[in-house]
Amino acid sequence: MKSILCIVKEKIKIIIKLTHAHIIGTVIAYIIGVFLVPVVISYSKKEGLVDLPNARKIHTKPISRIGGVAIWGSTMLTFLCLVLMSYYPYGKLLSGILLGGSLMFLLGLIDDVYGLSAKFKLLMQLSIATVVYLLGVQIDSVPFLGDIGIWSYPITMLWIVGISNAINFIDGVDGLAGSVITVNAITLGLLAVTLSPSSPISALIGFILAGSMLAFLTFNFNPAKIFMGDSGSLFSGFLLSAISITGVMGMKVATLAILLPFVVLAVPIIDITYSSLRRICKGTSPFVADAEHIHHKLLHAGFSQKKTVVILTSAAIISGGLACLFASQNAIIYYFYLTLALVIIMLFLNLIRVLTKK
Repeated sequence: MKSILCIVKEKIKIIIKLTHAHIIGTVIAYIIGVFLVPVVISYSKKEGLVDLPNARKIHTKPISRIGGVAIWGSTMLTFLCLVLMSYYPYGKLLSGILLGGSLMFLLGLIDDVYGLSAKFKLLMQLSIATVVYLLGVQIDSVPFLGDIGIWSYPITMLWIVGISNAINFIDGVDGLAGSVITVNAITLGLLAVTLSPSSPISALIGFILAGSMLAFLTFNFNPAKIFMGDSGSLFSGFLLSAISITGVMGMKVATLAILLPFVVLAVPIIDITYSSLRRICKGTSPFVADAEHIHHKLLHAGFSQKKTVVILTSAAIISGGLACLFASQNAIIYYFYLTLALVIIMLFLNLIRVLTKK
């Protein structure tokens, strides 16, 4: 009887965690984002901040390229709203994550507007990751090796910069990066709140990012009215890398559980690994853009943009489900319901785009 009561109490705790600031934050982020994105689209067109078609890109007309402004803005304003509502689960490392994310956003925005060299961007990303590392966002141990000591810094740098750029790499098809980010953010948020010990603040960041991204996707599904640009992809990629550290890797969970973020982020990790190795084998820089990413391969194979998004988003959902299955029974149950709701929402948003187009 006592064991049954303990299980019930634990489930109640999880439900409470998932229905307080996390869900409220997701809704607020979406509402703010839906109002912000059209403003950004209008402003970028007036100022000429649009992405022009070329041989490497698949769109055929100029499209706003600073969607990251709306993603960052809705995320940060949501945190402000939660503070004003006194509905905010304070936690350590938040300042480092939000500061690092904002700096990554600013770097990406400057690149979107003025254009920066790949080497300079890499240097700045390493500098930002260093600041975040000094503020406590660190990978201190790895499976089978335990405490990694002085290797903590380079491994943390590799993870943060690698994931940030991995998200940037998959941003090549309408709705693809946004859909994968949304799935990854929800999965990492769910793991952060269901693993023991839990990290509510990491979960909160994940759910808020998902809400902001859903608002962006409302205008980014094919045919897109706006792109997230480097400002959006670097900001989102950084947040995913950071909450995977603070929500899973840095929570002293079981050895194999530390590997869960690799499973969750399988799609962007496989793409950046494949792209980098391919470019190195060709004797070119891994940071020079080309049109041979996995999504380009699918397009060349005859799949439409929408089918390409469905295939890679489904892969992200499956990898997220596997991670939750490995994590706990509670995690996979909640993941099923959240994923079902997410798919319905995405289909609904896409339907709205089709109807408004007509």
